[in-house]
Amino acid sequence: MSSSAGTAAHPRFAEALRALGLDSVIDQVRTFPEATRTAAQAAEAIGCELSQIVKSLIFAVDDVPVLVLMDGASRVDVELVRRELGAEKVTRADAGVVRETTGYAIGGVPPFGHRTRTRVIADRSLLAHDVVWAAAGTPHAVFPMAPKSLIAHAGGTLADVREQTA
Repeated sequence: MSSSAGTAAHPRFAEALRALGLDSVIDQVRTFPEATRTAAQAAEAIGCELSQIVKSLIFAVDDVPVLVLMDGASRVDVELVRRELGAEKVTRADAGVVRETTGYAIGGVPPFGHRTRTRVIADRSLLAHDVVWAAAGTPHAVFPMAPKSLIAHAGGTLADVREQTA
């Protein structure tokens, strides 16, 4: 693991952190030689619980991109998202829409600092931890933050949109 401060995070994300007055977070970005593209890879690299990883997922909600922040151990229930937003149709956005909306590739999408402002839903399960880890704009970089702070900076609305396991 290396951590060359300031260069570890994607430049656009580092800029977003500075704009939010979160310069101290830039110094906490951790990079890994192996990609942390999946929640499981990230949790293993960091040495934390899978549920401490924040997945930043873009969905097309009635063809409008919406960001859903979900803990790494859970899946998004698209029916719950549809009901939460009063939408007709919710589908997973394709890689092109994700990049166009956020400015980042799948596997490196941070919870904020995107190219365009989107509606954000954060699953309540994220609040189960004191610290969560999210992508810092690349598949090789992550950063820690208190979940309430992360959700606030993302402009997220808390909701229960996690798939319930039997």
